[in-house]
Amino acid sequence: MQDVTTLGFMQLLREYGAPDLIFTEYFRVHGHSTLERHIVDSILFHNTDKPIFAQLIGESVPDLERTVESIFSQELPVAGIDLNMGCPAPKVYKKNVGGGLLRDPKKIEEIFNCLKKCTPNYFTVKMRIGFECDKHFNEILSLINEYEIDLLSLHARTVKGGYKSEVQYEYIKDAARYLKCPVLANGNITSYISAEQILMDTQSQGVMIGRSSIRNPWIFKQIEQHLTGTKVFKPKLKDVRCYINDLYKMTKETSRDERARINYLKKFLNFIGTSVDKKGEFLYYSRRCQNQSEINKVADRYLINKGNAELDYPNEPLTGLIARPNCEI
Repeated sequence: MQDVTTLGFMQLLREYGAPDLIFTEYFRVHGHSTLERHIVDSILFHNTDKPIFAQLIGESVPDLERTVESIFSQELPVAGIDLNMGCPAPKVYKKNVGGGLLRDPKKIEEIFNCLKKCTPNYFTVKMRIGFECDKHFNEILSLINEYEIDLLSLHARTVKGGYKSEVQYEYIKDAARYLKCPVLANGNITSYISAEQILMDTQSQGVMIGRSSIRNPWIFKQIEQHLTGTKVFKPKLKDVRCYINDLYKMTKETSRDERARINYLKKFLNFIGTSVDKKGEFLYYSRRCQNQSEINKVADRYLINKGNAELDYPNEPLTGLIARPNCEI
């Protein structure tokens, strides 16, 4: 996830429970691109003891090859290269990269041919089921088999469906049945409970989780515990309060000024807030904070004051949050 799976967040997940595989933010690949230093640092210093894949986004075959050669000539300790064919941001797909590639199977084939040849270890792909529909889905799956892609992460929505359309898990089941490589199910996996259900329904070999790890950084540990039959850690609201402290500390390690750090922190609070209170008061007030003191005041009120500290943090996001609650801090 761009601007989320940074070095700081990877190191934080090391303490909360890192996933089995980690994918970097994407390196933007074009005619004048170089390896972004902050992504290189995340590869070098994440210290999670987990395999990390360098994610690329681009469509220029010569520049993709040049970028891969640069990664390996610098001996960056990556387990492989991951091609992003799923990003649904309009500013991305309008450049025919990310999810925009799903409109052009011929271009995909050129890229697969190049990256498979120039990547000395694993070459993996993340994609959606199509751009506006599943028109090229089966053709792209055939290319994945033909070019012996090592792993597919499949987000079971279209690009134009963004993050709000219904997740069509039957496509993941079809891919897992057809492909020679392992398939990771992606899309609306919000808890260890839903992860198990989706694994059963799709018969995929694993799950890929992005946004839900922002709301719940314990989710990877919880899934492992649940699937291995050990006691699942259940965070309390006081644990979430500590998580917010850790996130603020993480922002201090960036070059951002205080206002920019607070605005960056709000990206995380927007997800955390979906599981704090049904009235949406935490979400409402945290979005309006201008400094650390105000954030601490809101976080203390809803997470540790008035007996809240020992309350369970919900497994799933709450539904029906009120957009503008009638209350005062």
